Amino acid sequence: MNLEQIELFQIQMPLVSPFGTSFGMTTNRDAIIVKISAEGLVGWGECVASWEPGYSYETTQTAWHILRDFLVPAVLGRDLQTPGDVQAWMRGVRGHPLAKAAIDQAAWDLTAQRDGLSLAEALARPYPEGPKARVKVGISIGTQPSVAATLDVIAENLAKGYGRIKLKIKPGHDLELARAARAAFPDTLIMLDANSAYRLEDAPLFQAMDDLNLLMIEQPLGHDDIYDHSQLRPLIQSPLCLDESITSADHARYAIALQACDIINVKPSRVSGWTEARRIHDLARAAGLSLWVGGMLETGIGRAAQLALAALPGFNLPGDISATARYYHQDIATRFTLNADDSTITVPTGPGLGIEVDEAALTAVTHQHQTFLLQN
Repeated sequence: MNLEQIELFQIQMPLVSPFGTSFGMTTNRDAIIVKISAEGLVGWGECVASWEPGYSYETTQTAWHILRDFLVPAVLGRDLQTPGDVQAWMRGVRGHPLAKAAIDQAAWDLTAQRDGLSLAEALARPYPEGPKARVKVGISIGTQPSVAATLDVIAENLAKGYGRIKLKIKPGHDLELARAARAAFPDTLIMLDANSAYRLEDAPLFQAMDDLNLLMIEQPLGHDDIYDHSQLRPLIQSPLCLDESITSADHARYAIALQACDIINVKPSRVSGWTEARRIHDLARAAGLSLWVGGMLETGIGRAAQLALAALPGFNLPGDISATARYYHQDIATRFTLNADDSTITVPTGPGLGIEVDEAALTAVTHQHQTFLLQN
């Protein structure tokens, strides 16, 4: 399948409400959308790099540069047979997983369409049980002005049908919040996400949370750390989850060998795409670790691909793939809704991503656009 044309769209979309983490407050969602045309088919990908280097060193500006000047030339005009092909073609570029993941997603979309499969079916081909029809999801609640305000947001989202709550924490906004949330909602699945805001010396803080019956504490220590997490894990009773530290299947292997975590949050964009994400799924599943799919405020393009990954059999915990209305009044692709009866979202079953992209809406939020054509 010849990759004949590639388009890049740099977009900015307003969020329904500001989203706060230990990195700061986000009010608009920046992203790069990749559109690859090949023999009558169109594949879509989403680069989730934001405007600032907080969660990742990649930004929309650096990702645009890497895509335009290196990754697009590496794949344009090539004969795509399997999604893994693009990883080999992009190997000459070190790092930049968010940019690579957008190309990888579009390749999976194209090959699944060619084969008459949904992306979930294509990803699940190695597993006899096949993909799940619905995936369990939760909601991530950013930092709020006060504990009382946070409790109100929790109650509001439980009423909507979300069955798992993730609270963002940071120094000075942690133990009191966690205790108040557990006291107010004694039977709710509650987890905390620190986004690497603490140090190993803060272990007593996490030990003070031992009696809160937390689903997990996510990435409390350094963004690139595995060893200190392995030291923290036996000191606390709450299950420990790694996120930022897992940037490849090799890093997952290191974490498993060091017994650094109980759970892995798999974000395909963080690991260069769905090909590597499936490898991590297989490693963690074989080791008996729990898994879930994290979110990066994706549009419907990225959200569809996240749902397909979460449909794999090893993902046994609710993911951060909330309904579209949680983040956007208007999306650029098919909207997803929550199945309030069981806190799930239905996995698309159409060919490839199984969604419709609203190209007029995409154009309306595009700030920069470039087309790359195969030169004869």
